[in-house]
Parts: sequence; C-alpha cells; structure tokens
Amino acid sequence: MIDDKSNPGSTDRQPAISAFNERLIAEGTWVFAGGLADTGTATVIDNRGEQAVFSDGPFVESKEYLAGIWVWEAPDLDAALKLAAEASEICDRKIEVRPFL
Repeated sequence: MIDDKSNPGSTDRQPAISAFNERLIAEGTWVFAGGLADTGTATVIDNRGEQAVFSDGPFVESKEYLAGIWVWEAPDLDAALKLAAEASEICDRKIEVRPFL
C-alpha cells in the first residue's frame, strides 16, 4: 500500500479495510497485513562496515512511501491483480503487487 504525502488517501477507511480483510480471511486468501508508522519514525541501520551506523529518517526521501503491506495467497497473478484493484479502491491508496519470495 503506497501513500502520498502531497495527496494522502482518506483516513476514514479502516472499517472498510477491516471488512475486506475479514472476507479474505474467510476465503483463505489472507496471510497477514499491517500498517507502517510514518516515515519520520524510521531509523536506518548500516552495519556493513566496522561499526553500525544509525541514521534517523527513511532511507529514501520521497513524496510516496510504503504505508502498509498485505500478503495474500493467490492462485496466479491475475487473481492477485484483481485483489489489488479492489484493495486500492477500499483503502484509497495505490497498491504495488510483487511476488513474495
């Protein structure tokens, strides 16, 4: 789920999102989901050197950011895209679809 700082999605969508999740659970499609705190709460850790470096804020500054995640078990890409189109309407945000490895 992608939100946009300059044009955020509606904040009153939680009841509809909860109903959507309940339906997906009943259908056996839902694996898990969750929202993410604002990017201002992020801490980036780089421990590839001799010492860990901690930085406040998101790794990349962008007007669009990952606001939440759904993991679904869909039989194929077409089914996942259909769910994503429905989810985008329900949560009033863009949805990016990728396989979960």
